[in-house]
Amino acid sequence: MDTDAQLTERDPSPTPDKGPEQGSRFARFLTRAARLRHRPVTLFALCLTFALVLSAVVAQPFLIPSSSMENTLQIGDRVLVNKLAYRFGSDPARGDVVVFDGTGSFVHREQGENPVTGLVRGAGAALGLARPAETDYVKRVIGIGGDHVTCCDRRGRIEVNGEPVSEGYLHPGDAPSSVEFDIVVPEGKLWVMGDHRAKSSDSRDHLGQPGGGTVPVDKVIGRAELITWPVGRWRTIDTPGSFDRIPAAAGTHG
Repeated sequence: MDTDAQLTERDPSPTPDKGPEQGSRFARFLTRAARLRHRPVTLFALCLTFALVLSAVVAQPFLIPSSSMENTLQIGDRVLVNKLAYRFGSDPARGDVVVFDGTGSFVHREQGENPVTGLVRGAGAALGLARPAETDYVKRVIGIGGDHVTCCDRRGRIEVNGEPVSEGYLHPGDAPSSVEFDIVVPEGKLWVMGDHRAKSSDSRDHLGQPGGGTVPVDKVIGRAELITWPVGRWRTIDTPGSFDRIPAAAGTHG
């Protein structure tokens, strides 16, 4: 038996006629490498899609663009906005910090924006990476539907339904308001103000416009509940207990 001849004729790298093993080992290596190379891209796309869906329905990061809510919220803070807070029968309460669309209440003109730029900015804003839309605002609810909100009493405090509000969240050195006002908030509307009263464009600035500075409840995007960034400012955004003493509006119960 010619053993040497048999060993010489043996193919060290057999090539199947068909199937996934067809081709050289190097070709199979390239195929596997290509598959692995595309996996991170696919995973990133899935994660991005999930984050955008979550932001649209459940909770959205919101980048604070101005100083109007200092010192509660500072420029560059990222807050988590709970979009489900008012979806199941609950309404915004006095003292809540809310994000809302000011179209028709704070903004009475069309906002021009390049569609492509708007799409990119919108995606970035949904992830808390870019400034929000020019029509989005973050303020504190001072009065709800039916409330009689006035400024100011003899000590310079805002009153809601005849009860003065202790506003410990105000920016140091700010007065409750430098503008006098006296308004009954229509049902389904909100009277909102920034915590940095000297730097906030809020309901007071729109008294003479349609809606009288009040914001429709159905324009509220959600309640700001948590500062998530920067890490050193991580904290919850609580509703002050001082609003618990406000009596119900005349003609209402509760």
